[in-house]
Amino acid sequence: MIFRIIIWLLFLVGGAFLGFYLDKLYFEIFTHDIVFHAISFIFGIALLFLVLRISRNTGRTLAKYGRKGDLPRMETNTFVNKGMYKYMRHPMHLGLMLFPMSIALLLGSVSFILIIAPLEITFILIMIRFIEEPQAIKKFGSDYRTYARYTPGFCLKKRCIRALLNKVD
Repeated sequence: MIFRIIIWLLFLVGGAFLGFYLDKLYFEIFTHDIVFHAISFIFGIALLFLVLRISRNTGRTLAKYGRKGDLPRMETNTFVNKGMYKYMRHPMHLGLMLFPMSIALLLGSVSFILIIAPLEITFILIMIRFIEEPQAIKKFGSDYRTYARYTPGFCLKKRCIRALLNKVD
């Protein structure tokens, strides 16, 4: 858990600093453009709202179906394929992949938007493939293997997005 928090801090804080540094070197024209920053900020707020909604909904679904017994927060011990997990294996990661881009848009850093956030999203995809998926297979075995055969990692179809954004009680 600590490792993941450090990674996110590096993504967000490091991405911001590196973005502003690269902006000064290569995208100086945008650093004082108020219209660009206003539009970027509005899109950033909208995207951040989606990230928070997705995180809340997926977290509640995991808390509701993924925990039996007394477990620490954010831990699961039960295989979940209900709610948005019926449509995609990594709905929470879909939301988290949008997080760096939402921060980049809020900050209005061209370098963060065009270079750093896409690299961070790629890194998240690699982590899912080489860390999350093997851990899920180890934890849930054949149930997860079967689930993975029939359920895509991500789904952007209308019904999938609706399930992702609908309120979970």
